[in-house]
Amino acid sequence: MTLPQAIIADDERLMREQLRARLAEVWPELEIVGEAKNGQEAVELVRQLQPQLAFLDIRMPGLTGVEAARAIGNACHVVFVTAYGEFAIEAFEQGAVDYVLKPAETERLRVTADRLRQRLQAPPPDLGALLDRLSRRLEAVASGQGGRQHLQWIQATIGQQLRMIPVGEILFIVSDEKYTRVQTGTYEALIRVPIRELVDQLDPEHFWQIHRSTIVNVRAIAGVVRDMRGRQLVTFKDRPDKLEVSRSFTHLFKQM
Repeated sequence: MTLPQAIIADDERLMREQLRARLAEVWPELEIVGEAKNGQEAVELVRQLQPQLAFLDIRMPGLTGVEAARAIGNACHVVFVTAYGEFAIEAFEQGAVDYVLKPAETERLRVTADRLRQRLQAPPPDLGALLDRLSRRLEAVASGQGGRQHLQWIQATIGQQLRMIPVGEILFIVSDEKYTRVQTGTYEALIRVPIRELVDQLDPEHFWQIHRSTIVNVRAIAGVVRDMRGRQLVTFKDRPDKLEVSRSFTHLFKQM
């Protein structure tokens, strides 16, 4: 019996490695025969290697995952990989393809693997109508008409390793002149992205800038206290940290 084969296409090496590792856990008999850094490479790999499956990141340089899927046609089954839930929901509702949300979670990927095992028993479906809709959505997002897309994870250095941190796990972010510290409930990591860039990328409903060098996750805040000098300090659940609120941002806590 021939084992199923697949390629993975994503412009981020870490995401390719993570997806490969997760697939090995939930679908050990699936053979990953190639990796691509962009849509054009993905199309070429499908033509050369003729896999049964292609995991395509929706947003890649050159050809997007949607454009690559169109070029691949019915040569293999397509699975879209995306950080943005609205693309995944639309694709899934059509029932023609499955999807993986970044960063790939083992249990969700296990469900995807079970579905794909069944779909491999039939020829790849015609995705023309779905790809048209996804193309319009990508164009709308690129032009700013599709709604603001917020950061879903942060790539960080922990020791000698790179790690993808889901933003929901972040308690606060503090920056100095050289590094930016990302603190979760169990560990801290360092990144080189300045606070001003993160402020623009994080969801403002959940992440507030309280100082020129500090961002906090609103859902992690235990309360706000004043010290002997009258400064407001944000406190956190189950942590001793107290972060100063500068005067420019005290208005955020008027109701607290």
